[in-house]
Amino acid sequence: MSERILICDDEESLRRMLADHLDECGYRVVQAADADEMLELLQGEAPDLILLDIRMPGKDGLMALREIRAQSTVPVMMLTAASDVVDKVLGLEFGADDYLVKPVDLRELHARVKSLMRRSHVHEESPPQDGHLSGTVPFGSCRLDLDGARLYGEDGQEIAITTMEFSLLRVFAQNRGRILNRDQLLDQAHDRAWEPYDRSIDLRISRIRRKVEPDPSKPEVIRTVRGLGYVFR
Repeated sequence: MSERILICDDEESLRRMLADHLDECGYRVVQAADADEMLELLQGEAPDLILLDIRMPGKDGLMALREIRAQSTVPVMMLTAASDVVDKVLGLEFGADDYLVKPVDLRELHARVKSLMRRSHVHEESPPQDGHLSGTVPFGSCRLDLDGARLYGEDGQEIAITTMEFSLLRVFAQNRGRILNRDQLLDQAHDRAWEPYDRSIDLRISRIRRKVEPDPSKPEVIRTVRGLGYVFR
């Protein structure tokens, strides 16, 4: 069965254009005109991906994203205006996996959707090849299950992580003790859709640290090497 995409945008013409294009690309598409309708739809069949507009009347996309992340790790791509840098930063801080700038380029939309789908289906991949880690890796007092794409705390309870957060944790696990700069992290996490000057890696690592570090203000698990990048020890 084809993947299911939920589009939430109060602009009907844009919503229909995105839905028509994704339908032609082979996806099953469901539409919501506002955040409340989207959250209600989430109580039914879970989508494989959500396209979520930030600027909507009533409950905006950021508020809705916080509610989504309280109950689900479904990949979320935010729709933002080109000038809304603050919205992009907040979206990543709240757990968005990607963002797409309006006006939307349909070819770029399809490319980013495919990229997110690939990362979110990591648990369905074939067994690891030689040179690739499997099993579990300790991150401080946490454990990363590489085969199940899950993070567990010291008490054994699962800690919610997004698909991109898992991709980054896996890259660090495969490069223990090696300093990685932003370009290397983007390449190995298969997230080259980001612009080279984008600081999303820093925001994502900040979110990861809040989950795996005993004291995120003084990181010891994933350390910053000033002027060079990050290292997992």
